[in-house]
Amino acid sequence: MYTAVGKFILDLSTNGSTNAIRGGATREYIHMRSFDFIFLLHLMQKTMGITNMLCKALQEKPQDIINAMSLVSTIKTLLEKFRAEGWDDFVTEVLSFFTKQDILMPDLSLPYTIGSGISCSQRDDVTLEHHYHFDVFVKVIKYQVKELKIRFNDETIELLTLTSALDPHNHFKSFDIDKICHLAETLYP
Repeated sequence: MYTAVGKFILDLSTNGSTNAIRGGATREYIHMRSFDFIFLLHLMQKTMGITNMLCKALQEKPQDIINAMSLVSTIKTLLEKFRAEGWDDFVTEVLSFFTKQDILMPDLSLPYTIGSGISCSQRDDVTLEHHYHFDVFVKVIKYQVKELKIRFNDETIELLTLTSALDPHNHFKSFDIDKICHLAETLYP
């Protein structure tokens, strides 16, 4: 899909009907071939690929809520594992993409500069690789895990699991008097 979109934008940059369209398309074509764009695109694809299982499970019928709640902890674990152990494979995948698309890859051992690079707050010891690894990769994944923890904290998971005992599907197949009693004791002391 990336190649098709790139060809379309490149075509717009040469055959667009107005100077504004051609200029905008040229800027976008340059941007979509940048390391930032491609790195973030791959990171988004990877993290959303992991969380997609949970999204699908949450859209299923109510009787699958128990499975979805157990999937939450699995997704958190997968994201944490990706953060801790996935950097090398991820960068290799991104570099491979650059090679396939015949895009010049920046040297990740060069110093990372913010803005124009002449600020006195620049740190000489931060390389591009360090920036993308710790300031982008790690932070994005930590944010995803944090969001899951906020949205699916222990109390929420317990409430959803207990209320699944009230599901009327299949003639109250999941009916569990112990869960209902625990739910009543927890919510209505």
